[in-house]
Amino acid sequence: AMIEVTNPSPAFYGVGGARISAQDGATLRLEPTGMLTVLCSVTEQGQGTEAVFAQVAASAVGVTLDKVRVITGDTAVTPYGGGTWASRGAGIGGEAVLLAGRALRSNILDVAAAILKTDKQKLDVMNNEVIDRLTLETKLPLAELGRVAYFRPDTLPMEFQSELTVTRHYTPRQYGFTFTNGIQASWLEVDPDTGFVKLLKHWCVEDAGTLINPMLVDEQIRGGVAQGIGAALYEECLYGPDGQLLNGNLADYLVPMSGEMCDIVCAHLETPTRQSQLGAKGVGEAGTAGAPAAVMNAINDALAPLGARVTRMPFTPERVLQALGKV
Repeated sequence: AMIEVTNPSPAFYGVGGARISAQDGATLRLEPTGMLTVLCSVTEQGQGTEAVFAQVAASAVGVTLDKVRVITGDTAVTPYGGGTWASRGAGIGGEAVLLAGRALRSNILDVAAAILKTDKQKLDVMNNEVIDRLTLETKLPLAELGRVAYFRPDTLPMEFQSELTVTRHYTPRQYGFTFTNGIQASWLEVDPDTGFVKLLKHWCVEDAGTLINPMLVDEQIRGGVAQGIGAALYEECLYGPDGQLLNGNLADYLVPMSGEMCDIVCAHLETPTRQSQLGAKGVGEAGTAGAPAAVMNAINDALAPLGARVTRMPFTPERVLQALGKV
């Protein structure tokens, strides 16, 4: 079992004076074409944050996913924020996108009510259109609403000003962290003659709060588990007597590859965090946090009938044989 600290609050670094931002911001803009542009301070580094932000924004505003364009990483145009680190992209950046999306949706309905000369409460946004909340009848495509708001505001009431660009920021304050938790199990074989370990199967059950994109969550966990297995079995910096690193490249520094990996089975519980409306916790490091302990415990369980125990990472074949008294 493991606990991972995610979504760190300002108290994490702020008390030490480090200028590392714990908040993130998002700007959402409805374009005249009906497209939705999302600008967020969290950066995309392959973990899938742009896909997550697109999903959150589409759901919050009421548009289809193909109408969303996400921009990250350009600090000249995105709001200021902490960026990508410490399993915080969906939990903090996603919350900022959600808050901005809900505010923009409300503003869109204000414009629609002014155009249609009706009560805002009677309207909603769904599938790129303003609809009647009760009958679901289409009242106004968002592209037409954008055209009027941007190019024909003279047709709107004199005192009315449309606001179709919204920026919101989010900072977690209630706790120092949001706690992701889970449990992992490893099934493996140890060859007592060679010391080699064969991974047979690995399981991870994780509670990362609200799952926005379950496929991305599964693959982040699998990638983290692979990294944790590397720490448990392979990865080690070796130095010569003169202090020079001897395995400073990936030909000599061992990491697990497809031939060494087993199937990784993922399952989830969903307990949304109460710190945010989105309810998402971090998951980027969860697989790594529990995998080494699960693998090393399984190895020592296999060696227990032989009266052997390995205590130093990584659990290499040489160290397994040393524990067995064979070298």
